[in-house]
Amino acid sequence: MSDHYVYILRCADDTFYTGYTTDPNRRLAEHNAGEGAKYTRGRTPVELVYWESYDTKSEAMSREYEIKQFRRSEKTRLIETSTPSKYDI
Repeated sequence: MSDHYVYILRCADDTFYTGYTTDPNRRLAEHNAGEGAKYTRGRTPVELVYWESYDTKSEAMSREYEIKQFRRSEKTRLIETSTPSKYDI
């Protein structure tokens, strides 16, 4: 079972935030409670719009870095074409 996730949030101001976690549901709650990343604190509520799972932290962190380098249009395309079911987490 995969224990490491890369995720993308859509913030209230329609920007994206990409992060890493071992528990996407807990992390989403933290972001929405203002306890997540500094970037999201003033941009709540946030919505989990995309995630990928990995077996190792190293793989997930590498992918997080890669996605963070994407242009907005690339992130949008990734979200629109590959969003897994929210029930997969």
